[in-house]
Amino acid sequence: MADTTQPNANGLRTVSAWLKTPWAVIVAILLAVAILDPDNLGATITFAAGALAHTSQYILFAVLLLAYLKATGAEVMVARAFVGREVRMIMLAALFGGLAPFCSCEVIPFIAGLLALGAPLSAVMAFWLSSPLIDPPTLLITAAALGWPFAIAKAVAAVSLGLFGGFAVKGMMQRGAFSNPLKNTPDNSGCCCGPTLDGTPQWKFWTEATRRAKFRAEFLTNALFLLKWMALAYVLEALLVHYIPADMIASVVGGDGVLSIATAALVGMPAYLNSYVAPPLVAGLMDQGMSAGSAMAFIIAGAVSSVPAMAAVWSLVKPQVFAVYLGLGVSGAIIAGMLFQAILT
Repeated sequence: MADTTQPNANGLRTVSAWLKTPWAVIVAILLAVAILDPDNLGATITFAAGALAHTSQYILFAVLLLAYLKATGAEVMVARAFVGREVRMIMLAALFGGLAPFCSCEVIPFIAGLLALGAPLSAVMAFWLSSPLIDPPTLLITAAALGWPFAIAKAVAAVSLGLFGGFAVKGMMQRGAFSNPLKNTPDNSGCCCGPTLDGTPQWKFWTEATRRAKFRAEFLTNALFLLKWMALAYVLEALLVHYIPADMIASVVGGDGVLSIATAALVGMPAYLNSYVAPPLVAGLMDQGMSAGSAMAFIIAGAVSSVPAMAAVWSLVKPQVFAVYLGLGVSGAIIAGMLFQAILT
């Protein structure tokens, strides 16, 4: 008799893995709508599909750009920002934090290598604070969901937050703080391989077979990643628009005062999903009455407190440095929200 134990076990593992994906969440949400509110199922699907179709051009460009940066090895340019005078390092780290084509797991070995090589914590903090906020794909997706003025303002806020955090930590270090910020050397064996810190980018990547293969692999991987998360984002936005009363949103975070913006920042920290899901959800919240300043504070605070961003910091530095990271992120988010609201009004 044939032994079917192993195939059955593999099948169960496959099903279990799929149930943890955004696709499973989308199916579950649509099934719930079909059962509890069948009259609204068509409108939910139409809303999500239309929004995803509108964003598809941005997703395609973002995926092509990210695959190109990976295939050329452009991340080595970021490492060069951590060489030279400390003030210069802080400024370049804040700028490159928004340009770095790193996935969340690559940030950990990258930063670990920089700290091991003696890069100052101030420059690393500038990179840490700006990196989760914006990157080329996030910029395009934010523009598609919230418009270019909001996307550009968020990019400016990302660099500004990096500068704010970097120079704040520099001032603390001059007063004797963080003399030994690192924990023991982290074990990165469970993470993907981090970027190398030397070498030269090969801009004409198509001349090398290995780089062409890298481009194809990155294109397919990131296309699928963005597609599934954006599909989930727009399904959630459809639910938000259809089921959350606009007056409730407006009453909590609809004002342009400091309290509304601070509330949005504090709510954004635990509520945040990732940089690809957030813009459509924030667009839905703004449609329901959230002010622009509160939206900016919400999206910035949430990015700083996202699981990959916090894991990168927590895995490498001591708790007091982690606390400073969160404090700078929240206070910077509130300031950014207030400034953005003031500019608009």
